[in-house]
Amino acid sequence: MAQSYHEYFQRTSQDYYKSKKVKMPKPELYVIFTGNKGRKPDKISLTKEFFEGADIDVEVKAKVIYESDTDDIINQYIIFCKVFNEQTKQHGMTRKAVTETIRICKDRNVLREYLAQREKEVVTIMMSLFDSEQIMKSFIRSERHDADRETAERMIRKGKMSLEEIADYVPSLPLEELKELEAEIMQLA
Repeated sequence: MAQSYHEYFQRTSQDYYKSKKVKMPKPELYVIFTGNKGRKPDKISLTKEFFEGADIDVEVKAKVIYESDTDDIINQYIIFCKVFNEQTKQHGMTRKAVTETIRICKDRNVLREYLAQREKEVVTIMMSLFDSEQIMKSFIRSERHDADRETAERMIRKGKMSLEEIADYVPSLPLEELKELEAEIMQLA
């Protein structure tokens, strides 16, 4: 939002470094929700959602946009996301999920013109999202593995459990890795 205002001030030739107050448009914030609405609110509040309604220095409220009966671009985007979620459940995070999403949406006249003109670009963008998501999942797995390894190390040092028992508490570490860890610990002792 700050960047949008900065660009607005530049476009309208307003200098916000002077003492004269600048004129700025009233902000409107929206969140596009691509899941099922259920009993979810039409507006969300930063303080209510994340700070239990506490009085904080910054309050942000946003209107939530859900799927509707309209045929506008935002609704079509929401439908596209829902189709994509269905396809990733069937095909995983794969190119097949992306291409099937595009095919289904074009068949249903959802973003048809855009997808027809930019199909390769959409596939490339969606696949790069997979790459980013896979990197994040890999990072999380690595962090979890490191934490499990530290836990296992502490358990081995205490010497109160067998490696088989420790493996029950840290299932991300195979027994072979626990044996190697135990050997490392014994060498240092």
